[in-house]
Order: sequence, then C-alpha cells, then structure tokens
Amino acid sequence: MLEIRNLHVQIEDKKILNGLNLTVHDGEVAAIMGPNGSGKSTLSYVIAGKDDYEVLDGEILLNGENLLDMEPDARAAAGVFLAFQYPLEIPGVATMTFLKAALNAQRKARGDDELSTPDFMKRVRAGAERLHIPQDMLKRALNVGFSGGEKKRMEILQMALLEPTFCILDETDSGLDIDALKIAADGVNALRDPKRSFLVITHYQRLLNYIVPDTVHVMSSGQVVKSGGKELALELEANGYADYRSQAA
Repeated sequence: MLEIRNLHVQIEDKKILNGLNLTVHDGEVAAIMGPNGSGKSTLSYVIAGKDDYEVLDGEILLNGENLLDMEPDARAAAGVFLAFQYPLEIPGVATMTFLKAALNAQRKARGDDELSTPDFMKRVRAGAERLHIPQDMLKRALNVGFSGGEKKRMEILQMALLEPTFCILDETDSGLDIDALKIAADGVNALRDPKRSFLVITHYQRLLNYIVPDTVHVMSSGQVVKSGGKELALELEANGYADYRSQAA
C-alpha cells in the first residue's frame, strides 16, 4: 500500500524529517506515536502534498506510484485522505455543496459518472446517521460554529463518502470527550477493509483503545525509531518517550 523510503523534509530551512522509512500494508491500521516536535504532523502533510514543505530526498510510494510526483488533488484522486487535527471553518460554503463538489470531482478524476442529487443525498444521510450528525448540521456552512466533536465527525463523513484507499488521521482524538471519541472511532472502524489502510497519528493510548492498530511506530527527531504491535502503545503510555529520544540519529 504505502512505502516511504529515506524521506528528508525541511520547512523554512529547518530539518524536520531525517531519513524516515515506513511501510503500511494493505488493510493495515498503523499508529504513529511520538513526542511533540518529532515530525508526526509534518509526515501527514507531506504525504497529502501541503505546499510549505521542501522534500530534500526520498520517495513516498502508494501502490507503486510516487506521490511526490503528483499535485495534492491527484493524490486525493489516487486514494489519499487526510483528516486534520484542526479542521478549517469555511464561511459561505454550504456543507452539502462542499461534500457534493468534492465527491463528484474525485469521481470524475477516477473516470466515474457524477452522482445524481438523489443518490448523493441518500449517501450523505446514511453516513450522517451512522455518525450521529443531525440534518441541521448539514445545512450550515462547513465547520462554522461546529464543536470539536462535530468537526471530527464531519471529517469522518467526508472520508466515508470519498472512499479513499489510504486514510491519515492526524490526532483525531484531539479535543474530543469520550462520547465524541467513541462515535468518531466507530465511524473509522466501519471503514476498515482489506483494501484500505490507515495511518493513525496520536499522542495517547486512549484512541487506540477504540481504533485498535495492527502496528505501532515510535517517531523521534524525524525518524521511526521503533516499531511493534499494539502492546507498544501501552508501554509508551506507562513509560513515556524518554527511552526513545536518544535512539534517533
């Protein structure tokens, strides 16, 4: 699915990723954990194609294609989805208009027919019901006035509608109470599939109680310094990151 080889990245002449290597297999849920400043969010932005970052070396291969050769919209059409830690509010853009435009743009890029309005509405209502999103929320401007939990649920709804193959969740648990966390996690778990992989970025074990990973990777100083099973997250919760900071080159 995803293979990252020797990735070096900087922003404003500050080196963030230092020869990072990572493999995520088909159907796998991989968790990335690490202290603040270790490069976790930078990794998510570089995969998705955020402009501010300069890639100095390395490759990011999705099913054999180098994402670094693609514009962000082409990466999205190829199956990449990024759920932001802090989803943006977009005043003046109706939620339903945004969802329909995004969905049909990706369908067109993939050579599929655009959805009719009735088919689109049916899909949105079904997804919203699963995520406990009330219909009045769908009538508002995108994320404007939404609580933290509502914004995260809207991100999961977008993911469900777009049906990406590689989903990046950048600290989805940030700012969520336990009820909102469970709803968001249920939405993610419903999308788990042998042909869909996830990269779950988090500081805390609590998210991984609900989205149980297949593998856990520890980042420090822009590198993956240790990988293991889900029990590694429990170790980190108990002992912190001190043992891994010195392992980064």
